[in-house]
Amino acid sequence: MDFRLYFRSRQGELVHLLKQIVALESPTDDKKAVDACVSFTVKELKKVGCKVTTYPQKDTGDLVVAEFAPGHVKEADDEILVLTHLDTVWPVGKIAKMPFYVQGNRLYGPGVLDMKAGLIMLLASLRALDGLNVKPQKKITVFVNSAEETGSAASTDLIRKLARRASLVLCLEPALPGGALKLERKGRLVVRMDVHGRSAHGGTPEKGVSAVEELVAQIARFRRLRTGETTVNVGLMGGGEKANVVAESAWAVLDIRFWKAADRDRVLKILRESAPALRGARIRITVESTTPPMEKTKASGKVFAQAQEIAAGMGLTLKAGKTGGGSDASIAAGMGIPTLDGLGPDGDGLHAENEHLLVPSLIERTALLTELLKTL
Repeated sequence: MDFRLYFRSRQGELVHLLKQIVALESPTDDKKAVDACVSFTVKELKKVGCKVTTYPQKDTGDLVVAEFAPGHVKEADDEILVLTHLDTVWPVGKIAKMPFYVQGNRLYGPGVLDMKAGLIMLLASLRALDGLNVKPQKKITVFVNSAEETGSAASTDLIRKLARRASLVLCLEPALPGGALKLERKGRLVVRMDVHGRSAHGGTPEKGVSAVEELVAQIARFRRLRTGETTVNVGLMGGGEKANVVAESAWAVLDIRFWKAADRDRVLKILRESAPALRGARIRITVESTTPPMEKTKASGKVFAQAQEIAAGMGLTLKAGKTGGGSDASIAAGMGIPTLDGLGPDGDGLHAENEHLLVPSLIERTALLTELLKTL
């Protein structure tokens, strides 16, 4: 079966389905909107013969696990886990100013690349396997995350649980510009620093200890955390109550990115051992969230070589690259599971108003995904 020709003949169907799901705007922090998109996705998964389990969430969109029905796979204990997400960074109403449309070979719209196209690819691939009665070598489990952009403890725990059963993880995040897969990703650490001082009248500041001044001193020290390609961004900060009062408290939130788990440990050690610059000030460090780096491994390299060979047989070229952004794939890869990330389409404008994908890439990547699910 030439899946490239198969999906090329069904390009209109893919684009129409993608238009439907993009129209269901789903910003991570809007549970009602996300759950509407979840409901649509569940119906589509059931249409292709999946057994679907929904995990209700209180504050974020519900999580979904879909299993390709046993009758559609060969007898096997092995399992492939496919990671997708349907939440986006765009607020409800954004589509009015950033509409879904096709111009030449480019397809625009909020969330179209990151990563509703990946979800459409998965639905189209399963529909093809089902309709053509193709039996994959391994069981296929799909995880649909509703809080990937912000991360959540519930989704992380579920990914880890599912990954333990799998011998391979495929993540449908968009490809790197140019089409390369992502075999390395930076890890992410979000840290909050709370500083406590002692309030006093602004006219006699020597009687107090300024938490704001202490925070500024600590921020200046953050430069020592930046070694190699480890980055530190002070994204949020605040403190004090009035201009004529010595600030009793202040805070900052840091976004730290790193290639190796050892770099994360080094940064945390330095932060936790930070001594106050001002006598009488106190510092508290809290880790708000952490995503492990996707480090290059022999296991992932081996499965990438297999994917390259399969792609070559389809007339496609696969390359590997790395990115500073994080994804759910890093969670699975951090457990030592062979992982391929960036299997989604080529495009550009992630989290930007020119977000778009290349339609030929959408067809090619859907064909490749189908072949990988069938063969690996």
